[in-house]
Amino acid sequence: MNKYYLLGLLFLLSTLDVNSQCSMLSAIMETDQGYESAKGLNRGIVYLMSIPYILVGLIIWKIYRMNKAE
Repeated sequence: MNKYYLLGLLFLLSTLDVNSQCSMLSAIMETDQGYESAKGLNRGIVYLMSIPYILVGLIIWKIYRMNKAE
Protein backbone atom coordinates (compact mmCIF):
# COMPACT_ATOMS: atom_id res chain seq x y z
CA MET A 1 0.00 0.00 0.00
CA ASN A 2 2.87 2.38 0.76
CA LYS A 3 4.17 1.78 -2.75
CA TYR A 4 0.98 3.33 -4.16
CA TYR A 5 1.26 6.37 -1.93
CA LEU A 6 4.87 6.82 -2.98
CA LEU A 7 3.93 6.44 -6.64
CA GLY A 8 1.12 9.00 -6.25
CA LEU A 9 3.41 11.45 -4.50
CA LEU A 10 6.06 11.00 -7.17
CA PHE A 11 3.44 11.62 -9.87
CA LEU A 12 2.26 14.85 -8.21
CA LEU A 13 5.77 16.18 -7.68
CA SER A 14 7.03 15.38 -11.17
CA THR A 15 4.66 17.59 -13.14
CA LEU A 16 6.11 19.81 -15.84
CA ASP A 17 5.22 23.39 -16.58
CA VAL A 18 3.24 23.60 -19.76
CA ASN A 19 2.93 26.84 -21.68
CA SER A 20 -0.15 26.80 -23.80
CA GLN A 21 -3.02 29.05 -24.76
CA CYS A 22 -6.33 28.50 -26.41
CA SER A 23 -6.54 29.91 -29.91
CA MET A 24 -8.97 32.64 -28.81
CA LEU A 25 -6.59 34.05 -26.20
CA SER A 26 -3.67 33.80 -28.61
CA ALA A 27 -5.56 35.81 -31.24
CA ILE A 28 -6.56 38.49 -28.72
CA MET A 29 -3.02 38.89 -27.43
CA GLU A 30 -1.72 39.56 -30.94
CA THR A 31 -3.90 42.67 -31.32
CA ASP A 32 -3.07 46.15 -30.00
CA GLN A 33 -5.83 46.18 -27.37
CA GLY A 34 -5.00 42.67 -26.24
CA TYR A 35 -4.23 43.31 -22.59
CA GLU A 36 -7.68 44.42 -21.43
CA SER A 37 -9.48 41.80 -23.49
CA ALA A 38 -7.20 39.02 -22.30
CA LYS A 39 -7.66 40.15 -18.70
CA GLY A 40 -11.43 39.95 -19.06
CA LEU A 41 -11.21 36.56 -20.74
CA ASN A 42 -8.97 35.26 -17.96
CA ARG A 43 -11.43 36.43 -15.32
CA GLY A 44 -14.25 34.66 -17.14
CA ILE A 45 -12.28 31.42 -17.27
CA VAL A 46 -11.50 31.61 -13.54
CA TYR A 47 -15.18 32.32 -12.79
CA LEU A 48 -16.37 29.34 -14.83
CA MET A 49 -13.72 27.10 -13.28
CA SER A 50 -14.61 28.04 -9.69
CA ILE A 51 -18.29 27.01 -9.89
CA PRO A 52 -17.69 23.20 -9.96
CA TYR A 53 -15.29 23.47 -7.00
CA ILE A 54 -17.88 25.39 -4.99
CA LEU A 55 -20.60 22.86 -5.83
CA VAL A 56 -18.42 19.88 -4.87
CA GLY A 57 -17.47 21.64 -1.63
CA LEU A 58 -21.13 22.23 -0.79
CA ILE A 59 -21.98 18.58 -1.47
CA ILE A 60 -19.12 17.37 0.74
CA TRP A 61 -20.16 19.79 3.49
CA LYS A 62 -23.78 18.57 3.30
CA ILE A 63 -22.69 14.91 3.53
CA TYR A 64 -20.43 15.74 6.48
CA ARG A 65 -23.27 17.52 8.27
CA MET A 66 -25.67 14.61 7.68
CA ASN A 67 -23.14 12.08 9.00
CA LYS A 68 -22.31 14.25 12.02
CA ALA A 69 -26.00 14.54 12.94
CA GLU A 70 -26.38 10.76 13.13
